[in-house]
Amino acid sequence: MTTSGSKDFELDVAEYVEEAFERCGLEVRTGYDLKTAKRSLNLLLADWANRGLNQWTIKQRSITMVQGDGEYDLGSDVIDVLSVVCRRDGTDYSLERLSRDGFLTIPNKTTQGRANQFFLDRQLTPNLKLWPVPDNSTDVIIYDALTRMDDADIYTNTMDLPFRFYPCLAAGLAYYIALKRAPNRVQLLKAVYEEEFERAATEDRDRSSFNVVPKYEYYRVG
Repeated sequence: MTTSGSKDFELDVAEYVEEAFERCGLEVRTGYDLKTAKRSLNLLLADWANRGLNQWTIKQRSITMVQGDGEYDLGSDVIDVLSVVCRRDGTDYSLERLSRDGFLTIPNKTTQGRANQFFLDRQLTPNLKLWPVPDNSTDVIIYDALTRMDDADIYTNTMDLPFRFYPCLAAGLAYYIALKRAPNRVQLLKAVYEEEFERAATEDRDRSSFNVVPKYEYYRVG
């Protein structure tokens, strides 16, 4: 026997809908079935944004500073900012994140210097506020942004996610449809969805090195 040699399996929106309906013991029969399922699919993607980091949606972006200007609108697709550095003369300096209250209580928000703190004002269009405000127009702010996934707009669209999340998406959509069309299967499909999501999210974690060093400050030899 020979293998296929292909690694391009990918479902489009219509196929996810069909799979989800089958898991609910249903068939897609009308245009409204497709419409309500597509709406559920987009709501599911919004739920994923609230559940934590999806590594493939992290984008690194940059902003060139303007002297005296400490506020910069980010893209409307930005959900959150994970980390920020200020690049000056080829050296990156990390910025500390401030809470809303912490930023509000800064006495003089017009102080100029190399930015070392930031506050993300999470409006419909997120706004990045820096302190001190830039003292030149050559520093560059580089940040890692958690961004929105592409919507499911038409039924021939493929989804903006890696193949390892295909089972999770199908399971989640089946659960969402069951809430409306197959209430007797809600508990079963919810359990499957949560298990699939936990498995996918665990695999998608950041694998940085981690070292544990014991502290001997209070250790005494008897």
